[in-house]
Amino acid sequence: MSSESTNRDSQFHDRPYQEFARRREGMIHAMSGGLWLHRHLWKDRPMAHLVSTDRERLLRYGRSVGLPDSRLQYKPLKDPLSGEQRPAWHWDLVGDLIPPR
Repeated sequence: MSSESTNRDSQFHDRPYQEFARRREGMIHAMSGGLWLHRHLWKDRPMAHLVSTDRERLLRYGRSVGLPDSRLQYKPLKDPLSGEQRPAWHWDLVGDLIPPR
């Protein structure tokens, strides 16, 4: 991938997720089963989505940081390579759950 990505350390794995400068590249990573951390603001407050098509991988991450399984959200996303809708899930991360930069 051409844009610079950032790997973060965690108790879960050495590289539990990646961040991308370009949204499209993050979506491609998530569509391949990787964990994509997408930071943004919601109502002027920092928030992040941790996105993937790999539900089990997201659940393992969530359990490692104390998130209840019931908070995992399902939202089909359009695959930027095929244009087709694909099953995908995400965690809403706020406050202390947002990994440091």
